[in-house]
Amino acid sequence: MGRRAKITVVGAGHVGEHVAMFCAIKELGDVVLIDIIEDMPQGKALDMYEATPLEGWDSKIVGTNDYKDTADSDVVVITAGLPRKPGMSRDELLDKNAGIIKSVTEQVVKYSPNCIIIMVTNPLDAMTQLAWAVSGFPKNRVLGQAGNLDSARFRAFVAMELGVSVKEICAMVLGGHGDDMVPLPRFTTVSGIPITELIPPDRIEAIVQRTRVGGGEIVKLLKTGSAYYAPALATTEMVEAILKDQKRIQPCAALCEGEYGINGVYCGVPCLLGANGVEKIIELKLTDDELKALQASAGRVKGLIDKLKEFGYIK
Repeated sequence: MGRRAKITVVGAGHVGEHVAMFCAIKELGDVVLIDIIEDMPQGKALDMYEATPLEGWDSKIVGTNDYKDTADSDVVVITAGLPRKPGMSRDELLDKNAGIIKSVTEQVVKYSPNCIIIMVTNPLDAMTQLAWAVSGFPKNRVLGQAGNLDSARFRAFVAMELGVSVKEICAMVLGGHGDDMVPLPRFTTVSGIPITELIPPDRIEAIVQRTRVGGGEIVKLLKTGSAYYAPALATTEMVEAILKDQKRIQPCAALCEGEYGINGVYCGVPCLLGANGVEKIIELKLTDDELKALQASAGRVKGLIDKLKEFGYIK
């Protein structure tokens, strides 16, 4: 019998704690929740573990402040970092979170040199690129969770529009995880029927726009934080695809080296996810407009990466 998979979640805020809980519910492996705040991850993990007898989930969950406890993890999910506050520029967030992500990645690599890293911290694509640069890992073992969440939002809005089950809907959203992401209606289907056959163009455009600002819509409603249920479950789905070697095609932030005319930049593209992480980037035949939008989105990510180089985080 092989050992159980080990999953570490770095950052025990709302997203991190829910990733830990969902991984335990799905019995994907044993979970370590780590945070710098003393005793907090221990308290949350103990509460979660005390819930396991009620539904009979056989996953151990422990909280810690010490990276030694994360040793030999198979998958490490990084959610640590600061959310953007009113009046704060993206560059300020970039600089602050870059420092956190750099030190987190160094600790992760020290104790789990063979793990696969899934980045969730914003600005997502740039932080994934930073983790890859700091880790020295091959590109297939460092990826970012964004497109999976954006596609889930797109699917939810299509279901609302048509009054059909969300189970029938497959969606594809590419590009950087920001307001310039690229939802693709042509590749979004309801039971195999493209939504372009089912929804008028003006309504599709409204749904695409709502998807782009989906995170902001929730921030505005909550007033004191950002989304966490859907981001956490989108991340858990990626963990599951990797640990169960499911060979699922999901949009992820992956390092493009020529695909879609994008070079040396992490950007949201369709990926085949399995035991080796990103096993393949799928190249869709895009229209000129779709390709331009995707390349423009990647260009904005490159701008953030150039800033990381200026700040000295990436050589």
